[in-house]
Order: sequence, then structure tokens, then C-alpha cells
Amino acid sequence: MSDKNTRLRLDDHSIGHIAQLLQVAILTGTDIIDNLRTARFTVVDDVVHLHPDYSESFQTNINELMEEARTALEDTNEPAEDE
Repeated sequence: MSDKNTRLRLDDHSIGHIAQLLQVAILTGTDIIDNLRTARFTVVDDVVHLHPDYSESFQTNINELMEEARTALEDTNEPAEDE
């Protein structure tokens, strides 16, 4: 990748991840730009791939977010103690 004008393309996983970042931004009310800045990619043979370490970390964060959402939902569905 020594040429400044090297054409790169995103692999399907990277494109899907950008869509996920948009969904996260919508669901959490965060700025999509901030979410995109956190993404990390790597280039192999002029193809942009999601960096494996980042992908694993992102998935861990999503799982934690989902667990927090489940817990919050369960808390709101429990009857009040005085009922």
C-alpha cells in the first residue's frame, strides 16, 4: 500500500459493522461519528477488514449492553413491594 491512490474496498463484515454502529448510535442516542471513531480496521490485499481485537471487544461491549437492558427490563416488570 505504498501508493497514495491505492483503491481499497470494505469487506462485507466491515460494512455490516458500520451498520451495527449506526444502530448502536440510534439506540443509545450517541453520535454516529463518535461510534465510527472507535472502530479499528486492518488492510489485507487492498481489502479493509475489521480488526480482530476490536471485533472481539465490540462484541463483548454489546453483550454487556444487552445484559444491562435485560436487567433494566426485568426491574421494570417486577411488581412493586407495596402491591
